[in-house]
Amino acid sequence: MLALDSTIYCVSTDTTPQPIDVKFSSLEAELRAILVEKSVCHGNFTLASGAESNFYVDAKLTTSDPRAALLVGRVGWELVKETATARNVHVDSIGGLTMGADWMALSIGIAAYLDSPSRDIQTFSVRKSAKKHGRHKRIEGNFSKGQTVVVVDDVITTGDSTLQAIEAIEEAGGRVGFVIVLVDRQEGGREAIEQRGHAVVPIFSRTDLIGTNVGRRSHIAVA
Repeated sequence: MLALDSTIYCVSTDTTPQPIDVKFSSLEAELRAILVEKSVCHGNFTLASGAESNFYVDAKLTTSDPRAALLVGRVGWELVKETATARNVHVDSIGGLTMGADWMALSIGIAAYLDSPSRDIQTFSVRKSAKKHGRHKRIEGNFSKGQTVVVVDDVITTGDSTLQAIEAIEEAGGRVGFVIVLVDRQEGGREAIEQRGHAVVPIFSRTDLIGTNVGRRSHIAVA
């Protein structure tokens, strides 16, 4: 939960439908615009790490939006394919720590299927702790021992949530090919993950979002 004061601004949402361009660069630009409109907030925030910040990305407002999810899927899947080819990695499944990774992983998985059903890319979700009943699983969904996976997260700051997912996957016998993140806050998280030997490929950085004309502001608190 965020500690909020009375001076917090998230950019107001423009609900006017816009056509989705089939060109990748246009898809990426449109996704960036939606992130700025829906998810970039300014004010005084306490982050999950305990650090104070005047900048917050409420990325779930974007990743849970159906239209934006299509863009996350298309852009994310193109980046997965490009990175997998460059690193000579065969990807079996995509997932990460709940709940920041959940919508993002499924969107990319659906885009992968629409692009090439024969690839059989699956998705999964890593719990913060093992389930207390049923099969007592820590990893839910389509994950199996021996698979090579792409770990995703919506935002990285310190990298702790991504590293939790990586540790759970490796303990369960999975191999991490690389990490895709929607927004890198550029506060040391990427470096912390890479120090553990895992490449991190961000779709956007803090600089990409802060450097944008953020338009109108409205008094919309986030939780």
